[in-house]
Amino acid sequence: MSCRSTSCLICVFMAVAIAADYSGSKSTADSSTVSAVGEDGETAAADLAALLDASSGAVVTLVAGETRLVAHRAVLAARSPVLAAIFAQDAPKASGGQVSVADVEDPALRHLVAYCYTLRVPQLRSTAHQLLAAADKFGLPALKSACEQQVAAQLSTETAAAAAVVAVRHGSDSHRQAVVAFVKAHLLHVVATRGWTEAMQTHPEDLLEVIRLMSRPSNETERLSGREKGRRLLEAAQQSRMSEMRALLAAGADVGATDGDGWTALHWAARNGQAEMAKCLLAAGADVEARGQWEWTALFWAARQGQVEVAKALLSAGADLEARDIWQNTPLFLAAMTGHTAAVRFLVASCADPNATEENATTPLHWAAYNGHADAAAALLEAGADKGARNRFGRTPQDEARKWNDRQLINMLS
Repeated sequence: MSCRSTSCLICVFMAVAIAADYSGSKSTADSSTVSAVGEDGETAAADLAALLDASSGAVVTLVAGETRLVAHRAVLAARSPVLAAIFAQDAPKASGGQVSVADVEDPALRHLVAYCYTLRVPQLRSTAHQLLAAADKFGLPALKSACEQQVAAQLSTETAAAAAVVAVRHGSDSHRQAVVAFVKAHLLHVVATRGWTEAMQTHPEDLLEVIRLMSRPSNETERLSGREKGRRLLEAAQQSRMSEMRALLAAGADVGATDGDGWTALHWAARNGQAEMAKCLLAAGADVEARGQWEWTALFWAARQGQVEVAKALLSAGADLEARDIWQNTPLFLAAMTGHTAAVRFLVASCADPNATEENATTPLHWAAYNGHADAAAALLEAGADKGARNRFGRTPQDEARKWNDRQLINMLS
């Protein structure tokens, strides 16, 4: 974008800013109220040893929203004034008692709840903004990084205002750059959203800081050489750092850059199961048919790793279902070899040929049987795979399955 165009957009923003009601309601972006998300909803006392000293006192189960903490009452009371007051009024007498806490605004209790997230990989989609603020405030780098990745993955014109406020207040430099770059690239659409109008009323100073950052002539990322931008883009994709990847793309990084094995950032996104990252790269012009080592496209990696959501994104972008590698395998072969049944089902439902053959006339069903993947074999049979097919060695899928002595699999292929 030219300097003149940027100045015009900034003028548009300032006009919106002047018209906004700066006397808006009290800020809520810094609120750290959270509700934990987990598979079992409970964290064992042993997992909290670094934070909770379970040396004395009756064991209680603390319930704060969706989070459950098993710990000793005396330690929890010492950590949180709110809990101390609750225990004083209605302390559970029996070991294993349960205490429900509604006020998760208490700083010490927030710290405990936030700490749970660092012990298991959470689904942060609904609370990423609030948790990012809490993680920054309480010095939880692992949680902060996870939240930044989730916020970056969810960036859209509708969420940009909230993301910008949190990024200015609590984000790392790379995350802040990525959010600012997104706002700059979509400014006219972003300022037209309800979220931007509301943020202008409640957080005008933060959005003015965003505009100030947008107006900078350059930043460290933009000053990097083209080769270095490409190298960092690949590194960001390898390590699933969404914010950094967005910032690099906004700074002009070559989306087609490759590493020593010929892998692109899109290959790495597929390999790591990063569907949102893959979509972002495709939107930036990534070649869905780019070939790396063994002549694999990104779809081969998605099939090999069982990453169905990535495969959907790749097929939507025009990926070739019947692409061949140096051994004449198709992506379906990779899913069958590794026993990723969901990927097998998705690929055959998308019209991948269940009876394709590779250089030795082996079919996907041969490979599923050879590796003992009964569920994948069943999915292939449902899709019309020929259980009587013979490879160049005269072996059928049932012959390959016999080494497992799995009667169910053998009978399935008879």
